[in-house]
Amino acid sequence: MGFTRAHLESFRDAEVPDLIGPDCRLLFVGINPGLWTAATGAHFARPGNRFYPALLRAGIIERPVDPSAGMSDADHDLLIERGVGITNLVPRATARADELTPAELRAGGERLRAVVRRARPRVVAVAGITAYRTAFGHKTVPAGRQEADLEGAQLWVVPNPSGLNAHETAASLAEKYRSAAVAAGVVRETDSPGTVGDKGR
Repeated sequence: MGFTRAHLESFRDAEVPDLIGPDCRLLFVGINPGLWTAATGAHFARPGNRFYPALLRAGIIERPVDPSAGMSDADHDLLIERGVGITNLVPRATARADELTPAELRAGGERLRAVVRRARPRVVAVAGITAYRTAFGHKTVPAGRQEADLEGAQLWVVPNPSGLNAHETAASLAEKYRSAAVAAGVVRETDSPGTVGDKGR
């Protein structure tokens, strides 16, 4: 599926519904939807985004997911059954995350608190350290597991999977996502990366 620039622009400020099931254990938090995501209605849908390849390499899902033309019911159900949810700090779509204002990100932090209170995941993984620092008012914060929980859930800060994040590869993303998934009980530490055990089904 291809989109013209004008068609993508028509989705600016659109919102994409959260993907959160009744037994969400691991909640990934993007910064905000891109225009391709808004056009397809599927999170992390832009071709070249490494989110789903990283999930596969980490053993969080057992088969490839390609939402670039929209997410199928089977792919949606796979994530729900695995206990994986997806939301965003800021719900409105932009071409780039740096179009968001600090005030929007701070409001997004409060929005996320409300989502976590409702969904009650074991682990919240915010994908984007700079956005996290702005949203929660931290000038410096390390990546990985945070000392403080978020509304009763373990809080992790993990790298953003966008292709613009040139410091990370699918393999390095998988390693960091897997650590959060083990903490959430979605993946067993004894499972080999790239496999899915019975736990969390």
